[in-house]
Amino acid sequence: MADMPKVLIMMGSDSDLPVMQEAADILVKFGVAYEIRISSAHRSPVRTMALASEAAGRGIRIIIAGAGMAAHLAGVVAAKTTLPVIGVPMPGGALNGVDALYSTVQMPGGIPVATMAIGKAGAKNAGLFCIQILALNDERLAKALNDYRSDMDKEVEAKDAALQG
Repeated sequence: MADMPKVLIMMGSDSDLPVMQEAADILVKFGVAYEIRISSAHRSPVRTMALASEAAGRGIRIIIAGAGMAAHLAGVVAAKTTLPVIGVPMPGGALNGVDALYSTVQMPGGIPVATMAIGKAGAKNAGLFCIQILALNDERLAKALNDYRSDMDKEVEAKDAALQG
């Protein structure tokens, strides 16, 4: 995207892209520039810490971090920045994402991570949560978010009307 990225989307593996694309799609829909990177808390910890610690200096305002299994990416990122970090647990593995959820949501006091649902719904909501945060200081985004919510309401109403015949 041509504008300076405001959101950094990180994922532990390229296999997470189909899920994390949901967050990217929301940001595109609202016209918010983002950067997307692969970096693992375990396989590339120095790279991960550098991306996190340098993000604010590059104009990033919010970081979304998606990872599966032990899912330490969001926590490692949160430990290296004071930017808001939103964790997205990936589905899969022996526990179908529940292990990733627990790893992401059970942060020690003092290092918060906002944790979304497992999988695509969580990634979509992470994108929307970014929009909500950015809309606090951006009237255009606030209006677009209200319009988005209104459109969802109309869609449900139309589906109900179709069901009623």
